[in-house]
Amino acid sequence: MENPQNQLNNLENNIENNVQNSVQNNIPTNENNNNQITKEGNWYVEIPSINLKAEIAEGTTKEIMDKFVGHFEETQKINGNVGLAAHNRGYERNYFSDLKKLKDGDKIIYRYQNFIKEYAVTKHFIIKDTDWTILENTEENQITLITCVENQKEYRRCIQAEEIK
Repeated sequence: MENPQNQLNNLENNIENNVQNSVQNNIPTNENNNNQITKEGNWYVEIPSINLKAEIAEGTTKEIMDKFVGHFEETQKINGNVGLAAHNRGYERNYFSDLKKLKDGDKIIYRYQNFIKEYAVTKHFIIKDTDWTILENTEENQITLITCVENQKEYRRCIQAEEIK
């Protein structure tokens, strides 16, 4: 007979797997609802200097970022500060693996539905994983890209770019 602790561990693992499968299998694809994942081609980020073009989806959960670049829900989608996040290593899709290679002036192309904006990189810095002031809205149109810092789980690498007018 299996001991009670092993039974509890197995039950917890089964629940976690069922929740993950439910989330992955029930992600909606309705382009008209801002809280849902848009259809392919309607929401993406492109950074030519690092050969990146990736679809964006709402949210920054592991499940979202396993497949897409995630959009911070509390940030803007068109005007103001657009906040995006992605994995950089250790996952099937590591869209921001070359973020640290970006240089000032590198172009970032962002598309949301019928809006296309071009940005130029202006800032590179590291923040604590508890300091999210970088995602506050701004009067100027900018994009903020965030990913982990390798082997420093309490820090995040940030790239900011301003809209090219």
